[in-house]
Amino acid sequence: MKKVLVLAAVSEAATGLALLVLPSLVGRLLLGAELTGVSIPVARVAGIALVALGVACFSSGEADRGLSGMLTYSLLATLYLVYLGLDGEWVGSLLWPAAAIHVALTFLLAIAWLKARQFKGMKVRSD
Repeated sequence: MKKVLVLAAVSEAATGLALLVLPSLVGRLLLGAELTGVSIPVARVAGIALVALGVACFSSGEADRGLSGMLTYSLLATLYLVYLGLDGEWVGSLLWPAAAIHVALTFLLAIAWLKARQFKGMKVRSD
């Protein structure tokens, strides 16, 4: 079962990376059509989600999986949304509020992830 999970996680993460780097090529290979216009940033956000899913599958504990996956997604989404805003081509009225929300979520998730790691380390040492 673990081998299947690893295979699925690697496959999805690789697809996510491909969507981030070459979204038009992935669209052509998977869907038979070029991705253009606003579908490019949407495909990249989907790629970020697939990378985060892959990260979640490689985390050790159940709580770690959710935190690791969501932290990865929120951090990468924050970076990409800020990039889109600074680039100026794809800026809707909710782009900057969404980026700000992701900054806050990333900060809160990072604190929770660090606390979980710290608690896990304390639990192991006390045994």
